[in-house]
Amino acid sequence: MGSGAGKSGWAERRPVLFPFLLSLFCLALSEQIHYRIPEEMPEGSVVGNLAKDLRLSVHELPTRKLRVSSEKPYFTVSAESGELLVSSRLDREQICGKKSACALEFEVVAENPLNFYHVNVEIEDVNDHTPKFSQNAFELQISESTKSGARFILGSAHDADIGTNSLQNYQLSPDDHFSLVIKEKLDGSKYPELVLMTPLDREEQKSYHLTLTALDFGDPPLSSAAQIQVLVTDANDNPPVFSQELYRVELPENVLPGTTVLRVMATDQDDGVNAEITFSFTEAGQITQFDLNSNTGEIIILNTLDFEEVKEYSIVLEAKDGGGMIAQCTVEIEVLDINDNAPEVVFQSLPDFIMEDTKLGTHIALLKIRDKDSGHNGEVICKLEGDVPFKVLTSSRNTYKLVTDGVLDREQTPGYNITITATDKGKPPLSSSSSITLHIGDVNDNMPVFERASYVVHVAENNPPGASITQVSASDPDLGPNGHVSYSIVASDLEPRALSSYVSVNPQSGVVFAQRAFDHEQLRVFELTLQARDHGSPALSSNVSLRVLVGDRNDNAPRVLYPALGPDGSALFDTVPRAAQPGYLVTKVVAVDADSGHNAWLSYHVLQASEPGLFSVGLRTGEVRTARALGDRDAARQRLLVAVRDGGQPPLSATTTLLLVFADSLQEALPDLSDRPSPSDPQAELQFYLVVALALISVLFLLAVILAVALHLRRSSSPAAWGCFKPGLCVKSEPGVLPNYSEGTLPYSYNLCVAHTGKTEFNFLKCSEQLSSGQNILSGDSSGALFPFCNSNESTSHQVSFLLSQSSLYSPFVQQHFLTSCVCVAAAAAKSLQSDSV
Repeated sequence: MGSGAGKSGWAERRPVLFPFLLSLFCLALSEQIHYRIPEEMPEGSVVGNLAKDLRLSVHELPTRKLRVSSEKPYFTVSAESGELLVSSRLDREQICGKKSACALEFEVVAENPLNFYHVNVEIEDVNDHTPKFSQNAFELQISESTKSGARFILGSAHDADIGTNSLQNYQLSPDDHFSLVIKEKLDGSKYPELVLMTPLDREEQKSYHLTLTALDFGDPPLSSAAQIQVLVTDANDNPPVFSQELYRVELPENVLPGTTVLRVMATDQDDGVNAEITFSFTEAGQITQFDLNSNTGEIIILNTLDFEEVKEYSIVLEAKDGGGMIAQCTVEIEVLDINDNAPEVVFQSLPDFIMEDTKLGTHIALLKIRDKDSGHNGEVICKLEGDVPFKVLTSSRNTYKLVTDGVLDREQTPGYNITITATDKGKPPLSSSSSITLHIGDVNDNMPVFERASYVVHVAENNPPGASITQVSASDPDLGPNGHVSYSIVASDLEPRALSSYVSVNPQSGVVFAQRAFDHEQLRVFELTLQARDHGSPALSSNVSLRVLVGDRNDNAPRVLYPALGPDGSALFDTVPRAAQPGYLVTKVVAVDADSGHNAWLSYHVLQASEPGLFSVGLRTGEVRTARALGDRDAARQRLLVAVRDGGQPPLSATTTLLLVFADSLQEALPDLSDRPSPSDPQAELQFYLVVALALISVLFLLAVILAVALHLRRSSSPAAWGCFKPGLCVKSEPGVLPNYSEGTLPYSYNLCVAHTGKTEFNFLKCSEQLSSGQNILSGDSSGALFPFCNSNESTSHQVSFLLSQSSLYSPFVQQHFLTSCVCVAAAAAKSLQSDSV
């Protein structure tokens, strides 16, 4: 590499990319980028185009965010161009000292995705230091008796540069008596020795002035000079002689201050003062770690040694006798390293948190291990403590990567306390640990979960609109919007249009509100499907079923089906044989209640009676029976006021009026009925006559039909012809058997004799002789009317049915009761009606 002129000249940059495999088991190929630059480059100087060498385009730089990860900020990366720039002074001597190779190693971190690149910048030496002597002038005494060839060690110069830029040669000013010899120490440093070429004569010349120049081979070369004054003394025939020219000793760095390193020995064959030897350091001002006993020659340690600071000491000792003659020797002390520095773990490029869906093998952080010791004492093994889903991979020497090695779940473990332990290979080994807390970021990986698998809620009918009927709750262990749950109704067995008018749900609280008052009689149960949905991206949801049971309240009063009132509001009548015995079934009050359960449990009570004690009403059946026989003083017409109560709280009730006439036949009952006050409306009389006329005409027509059918049936002898015209539609009574009404409330599906036209169908059924006295068999139609039956006097009974229209022209009597009688009874009744009408 070429260099520019001047102390801060620029050197040529030569980046080279060396790919290499970290190991056979490394997951990725690491690339190390090398640059070579001179020292003392100005701040802002370009080291190399780092983005180009990393194969990154300029457009990627804003997102990749290249930056230097180093302990000392010697370099920085340009965010615009991706060039590696000098950010602080690069003094090779300060950074590397006397090392032959000086390189700065650091990592460049790139984000999105996270990656690390190793960069090695070699700092080349510039000849910016001049060789310097410790003293500008030296004084040397040489006895005139000193023989030719005698050598004297001169003070050496020091140059902080290395290689050719360091001290390379010494030059001595020309002199016939002296010459210069260059010698080299074990560490490679050079020192000069002055050689006496010819004997000196003090009487001719007492002193000599020489110039010693120290040179380096830099470009340009630098030099410095020191003055040497040689004083010629009188003869001292024998100079001191050291036992060794070179003393070498090895000391461990933990040796204690005050310890004797060694003792140098020197002898002098002269006697007296000329044989008295004193020892001294030739460069006493630079020796701070050792002390020298001038009399004994013992070298003692003053301060603690540190191998990491100075690995070797080279000391020149001088022995001088009383006559001024001197001898010199060199003492080289090598400091041995011991394992006195524990490795240090440093985390770099550590993120604030990592997402829980991070894939296996993702780089998390960069670790740097530093150990000031050398050799085995500086070799470090890095280990991850504890059972955590991470592992440590070797990146380069003393550099490691922390990567994921398992599945992360924030809901189970929101963070990890990661401890890295570094242990060196010294004896005994030293170790240190460094801990960090790594937080796990949340992703939406949990759907909301309801507290129950399904919900069932009971709501009483007639609830106030807008009231809360229940509340559903779902939990989501995620954080923030990922765990914020909202509720909605997604399905129902109600029609979609009607759903919003029945219920609604609060999206935030999950409270379900009734939008209207429920009616148990219209809707007893319905189901909803509620959904809990979080606010993550993408959102997750879960459903739950809500079953709403509408409970009954006593909000419907009983409704009396029989007896019903006529169109004019008057009560109808029933006939009771005069010979009826106690317990005789007179009629039955039939009522229903739209409520259910206990609210529809009906009971029947007599409120008023013309003759108290004459009739009784079944508490649960509503059957009206005679309590005793009819007495002579009892009136033929009786009136009962019956109340029907349900079992609700409070109970609701309805009343009905029963008109009962004691008569053995219809003809006998009609005069009693005629005693009733005539309606004030003359139209009612006209209706009565029209009904009677229509009845007579119908009877005559039906007689003819009956005779024809009877003759035809006799000829065919078909038993089925004597049955009902429509079997299953009408109640058929066997001789001597009454229908059993054990319940007082008729069901809604009560079997009525109703034709498809909606008109009431009345049937003449054959009665047994036991019922000829006028007993009634109760049957129900859609209006609750009873059909009385009687016995025919003819030897052959025929079942005849005819339809009577329930138009407004008919009187209440005709609407509610059909007079079933034989032909003779009908004719007698017709004559009686005609006579009454006249």
